[in-house]
Amino acid sequence: MKKFTLILFCLTLGLSFSLSAQNGKSVKENISVKGPNMDLEKTLMEYGTIEQDSDPYRYFKFTNTGSEPLVIKHAKGSCGCTVPEYPKAPIMPGETSEIKVRYATNRVGPFTKTITLTTNEGDDVKGKKRVLTIKGKVTPKPAQPAGVPSSSPSILNGGGQ
Repeated sequence: MKKFTLILFCLTLGLSFSLSAQNGKSVKENISVKGPNMDLEKTLMEYGTIEQDSDPYRYFKFTNTGSEPLVIKHAKGSCGCTVPEYPKAPIMPGETSEIKVRYATNRVGPFTKTITLTTNEGDDVKGKKRVLTIKGKVTPKPAQPAGVPSSSPSILNGGGQ
């Protein structure tokens, strides 16, 4: 009986070590693609309905899940109102970075704009194209309250002294 209990204990202990080792993945184990690979959290960024001149920045986060450094060669907005900023240095395998996008929130109305990225992914000499999209609606600022009318005598306009 003691041998049976000892064997059962050793099997249980070995199984628990085996299961815990599988849960603690290292960065290298997350690498799933040969060569560079941009794994974006999302490709569509919703600004929602925002007020004119509000925060213009949004961030697209990504991880290089490839086995080689990822290089973003170029990023271009679909118009001058959409300006991307991207890392110029290579993103090493397992590293995370972001693309910062600025939309001109002084423009009132709905918008859908794209950002085209050119990376060193794939076998093509020109690189791989990826398209990110931002969309939302900019509403006008509330009207400012009218100032003090100048026709009424008051302390502010020299009357009532």
